[in-house]
Parts: sequence; C-alpha cells; structure tokens
Amino acid sequence: MLMNLHVKNLALIEETEVEFTDGLNILTGETGAGKSILIGSINLALGQKVSKDMIRNGADSALVELVFETKDDDIKKYFEEHEMDFADGQIILSRKITNTKNIAKVNGETVSLSVLKEISGMLLELHGQHDNESLLKTSMHLKMIDDYGKDEMKACREQLSSAYKIYQECKKKMQEFSADEEERLREISFLEFEVREIEEAAFTPGEDEELEEEYRMLSNSEKIAAGLSQVYEWLDEGEHNICDLIGRCVKNLSELSGFDGRISSFCDSASDIEALCSDLAREVAGLRQDLVFDGERTQFVEKRLDLINRMKLKYGRTLQEIEEHRRQAAEKLEFYRNFEEEKEKTEQEFEKAEKQVAALCDKLHNYRKDAASEMGQKIVEALQGLNFLEVKFETEFQRTESYSVNGNDEVQFLISTNPGEVLKPLSKVASGGELSRIMLGFKTILAGKDRVETMIFDEIDTGISGRTAQLVAEKLRRICHCRQVICITHLPQIAAMADSHFRIEKSVEGEKTVTNMTVLNEEQSVEELARMLGGAEITEAVLENAGEMKRMAKEYVG
Repeated sequence: MLMNLHVKNLALIEETEVEFTDGLNILTGETGAGKSILIGSINLALGQKVSKDMIRNGADSALVELVFETKDDDIKKYFEEHEMDFADGQIILSRKITNTKNIAKVNGETVSLSVLKEISGMLLELHGQHDNESLLKTSMHLKMIDDYGKDEMKACREQLSSAYKIYQECKKKMQEFSADEEERLREISFLEFEVREIEEAAFTPGEDEELEEEYRMLSNSEKIAAGLSQVYEWLDEGEHNICDLIGRCVKNLSELSGFDGRISSFCDSASDIEALCSDLAREVAGLRQDLVFDGERTQFVEKRLDLINRMKLKYGRTLQEIEEHRRQAAEKLEFYRNFEEEKEKTEQEFEKAEKQVAALCDKLHNYRKDAASEMGQKIVEALQGLNFLEVKFETEFQRTESYSVNGNDEVQFLISTNPGEVLKPLSKVASGGELSRIMLGFKTILAGKDRVETMIFDEIDTGISGRTAQLVAEKLRRICHCRQVICITHLPQIAAMADSHFRIEKSVEGEKTVTNMTVLNEEQSVEELARMLGGAEITEAVLENAGEMKRMAKEYVG
C-alpha cells in the first residue's frame, strides 16, 4: 500500500507531502490546478522518462519519493534474492533529477531504472487516460487473458519458455546444414588447410616473446661486442685503466694508515672496490669472448618471427588466440566430416523440440480459451453493472503458423453494446466514454487476480455522467475491498465515495505560482462536492445536495 508521497521542486510544486490511507483516496480540483503534475511525479518515481524542464524554476534539482508498506511474499523474495534491504516490509522509492543526471534509489540504495520499474510494477498499477486506447490494441487482449488466468497457466507458460529456447537453438543449428555439397567440400578443404598450417608451425607458449628478445641480441651483437671491448679497456687494458688506478689508491692508503688509524677504513673500502672492478673486468672479458655473431641463427630467428607475425595477422593477435582458432576450426572440420550423421541427429532434436513446443502451445491455447470464456462472462456482468443496457462479449482466437515464447495465439475482443447489434472488434464499436467503462470493467475483474496492492486511476470518468457515473463510483468502491485505490476525478458521484478526500489547488505566493494538496475533513469534503455540483455559485440547495450525496455514499456497501 502507498503510504506517503513527497514531491519537491517539480514543475509548479514547490514542496508537498501526502499521507494516503486504506480504501478509496480521491483527488479533486479545478482544471489546471496541477493534478496531472501529481500523477506525473508518481510516474517519475516509477521509472518513467523525465525531462529537465520538469525541475521548478530557480531550483537545482527535483525530488519525488514514494513510501510503501507491504507483506507480499513475492516482493520479499525478490528483495532477498537481490540482497536488498526489506526492513519491516517498508519500501521507499525515490528519484532525484538534476540538470545533468537523475538518481533512482530503493530503500536508500542506488538502482538502475529497470530495477526501479520492476519493483514499482509489483507495488502499484497506474491507469491513465491513454490506457483506454491500449484496449484497442489486440496485443493487449492476449495479455489481459494471460493476466486473468495466470495462476492456472503459470506452469505451462514456464514450460513453454524453456521448450521454446531449446527449439530456437535447434532451429539455429539447422541453418548450419543449409550448405550444399560443393560448398561443404570447399569449407572442409579450407579448414584442413588452416588446421594443418597452425599445427605445422608448432608454436610453443611464450615463444614469440623469447624469440623477440633473442633477435634484439643477435641483431645488435657487433654493437654489443664493440661496447664491451671499450668497457674492458677502461677497466683493465688502457694506460690509465680503472683497476690500476684503484690498486695505486689501495697501496697509498695502506702506507698512510700507519700514520693515522682512521685511514684504515678507507683502505678497506678501496680494497673492496678493487676486488669488484677485477671481477667485473673478468666477466666483461668472458662475455666478449663468448659473443660470436651467428648469422645462421639470426636468419632462423628472423624467419620464425616472420611466420609468427603472418599467423597473427590471419588467426589472432596472440599465440593463445591462434591455438584457439585451430581448436575451433578442428571442431568445425569434425562437424563437416560427420555432416550427415550430425544433420540427422539435429533434425531429430529439432523435430522433438518442435513437437514439444506445439504441444505446449496447444495446452496454453486451451487454458486461454477457458480463461477467456470465464473472463467474458464476468466482463458482461461488470459492464451491465456499468450501465450498458445490453452487452455481448466474445474473444476471437486465431492460430499463427509460427511459434513464439508466448505461444501461437492471436486474439481480439469482440463486443456489442446495444440491442440488435452484431459483435464487432472493440476498436470499431466503443466510444471514449464506453472505453473508460470497459477498461474499468477489466480492472475490476483483474483486481482479484493481480497481487498489486495499489491502483491509481487518472480521470477514469472521461465521457460519462449521471447514472453511469454513479455506477462507476460503486465499481471503484468494490475494488477497494481488495486494493487501495487512488483516483483523480471531476465527478461528484465518485468523489462522494472517498474514504480520504484531497483537494489540489493552484495559488500565487508572492511572484510564484504553486500547487498544493490538502486533505479535507468531512465538512470541507461536502463543500468540495458542492463546488463540483454547483459550478460558480454554491447555494444552500447545492450544499444540501452535496451533503445528501455524501450520506448516501457512506450507506453504500458494495
């Protein structure tokens, strides 16, 4: 149930907070007072696309927050599976909008819009004027039938979803057998060449890196040898080589240490340096002698690296990717070599999958026909209760040749709303006012099937008045037995049924236009009904009429 709505800096709303109650919550107000803004704010919190223009002039950001309370086990399970906080069954949905970004949160945790929509869809259903138009789309007709019979057909739909996935995989695999014999032989020849070329190359892991390092050494061997000769000359061959100079230092320091004990430590350090220089000179001389230019090895390394680079251009950026290409090519080659056996096996798998999908589609079709028949009877009853004099309703089924995850049914609703009229598609019969009542009829019978605890109706009263309006009001009252209902209306007959009545009004404060929402007490609710009844002038008779309407609504038990 929706407990609280908080809106800040959205369009004409500076800041407002509303506490909703059980039962029927009615919102009324003059045209242009901001009722659509309020519904828009709820839509934003439910994940609808948002325009930066919605931020109130002078504000940096806008905020919408909805607070729900629920004990629904499915919702609790969803939160547990997604490791989200579900403390005491309270769920807070919020959306903050700035000029650069918008942030959606659930119980203080930032979430994607898809998650926000998924969660909000389990908590609340919003029915606006445009939803009446959706009744004209035959795709919605199938959805309504499935929504009505979902508990009975749930297992069948789940089985169909799994079977259809296998069917699609088999169908895709079947396409691999569409090649003719000549094309298959060409593919075998090509794959054999690729596999043989990679296998004959016989690369070892890391070989490319090792060869590149070796090639750098081989291609620069003359330069390395010349450099080492120069270093050795400086160390131990030249007229003033380092080893001789350090040796002299050691000799002098040794003689001087007899005169000053502090020089002994200098002598020790110099001796260590002399030993290090001698070792370095020997190692440089040894490496210089070992370094012989090997033209044959250099040529081999060059050719090997050329081969590696060519293969990388053809089969992958690394030796690992080349090996993976060989593995996949070998698997495909094996497939083509056993083409007929694989084809026969796949055809059997496809036939089996298709039969399973067809059987489940038939089973789902029968469930749908039963659900549509039962729903049709209830729709007739509901519409008769909404002031249709004589109504007939049927569902027309057609089977498609192709399958989908939803089966192979196409349906459309047929209706006749006047005596003597033949059944026709809904889109060719219903007027705007009739669509509103027909949609309400559907909502009434689906309310008992749907687990959503809150339903919002935005101007469900479009195109109706008088006795019909009273019947619509009674129908909304009956929905409240199992759901919280929030309804925006212009009709006093509906407003009179309110358990909680809110007035939306626009006013000017200083130089700003603001929209506010006020909860009405009993007396104020009667005055609002009088305004809706009487227009510009509210007389005592109008007030009395409004009071009587309120009293009769209290006595009504739907």
